[in-house]
Amino acid sequence: MEEGTSKSPRHPGGTVTTLPPEPHTTAGDPDPFQWDTREGCEVRQILDRVADKWSLLVIALLDRRKLRFTQLKREIDGISQRMLTVTLRQLERDGLIERTVHPVVPPRVEYELTPLGGTLHTTIRTLVTWTEEHQDEIAAARAGYDARAALAER
Repeated sequence: MEEGTSKSPRHPGGTVTTLPPEPHTTAGDPDPFQWDTREGCEVRQILDRVADKWSLLVIALLDRRKLRFTQLKREIDGISQRMLTVTLRQLERDGLIERTVHPVVPPRVEYELTPLGGTLHTTIRTLVTWTEEHQDEIAAARAGYDARAALAER
């Protein structure tokens, strides 16, 4: 196996490219780029959860407002009822959204960001802003890559 790759338990038989190990930052402090290998570290799991497309869309839609399940489903193109239910439960479990059931018939359920979810929304907004500012550069890089790849196939 090449240096910088490792077998991944999530991708049987495949390899995942990893960054080469960096030296420790200060005496005894673990390398911040090795967060996925430290015992008990849940960073990868949390990143997987909050960075998936459905979670990002739910968090964005709940910015400064409460929405019902049906409103979220209508706003998120392509999400199934089951996937929305799973996403909402995971975000609630992580403390990022709050679910409120109103005692009426039929029950009315609303979702909103918690203060912790609001801090994540701020981070997501920063990422979206970066993407908007650099989309032309990324499009040019993609076009250049595709042109080089097409030449290499000849």
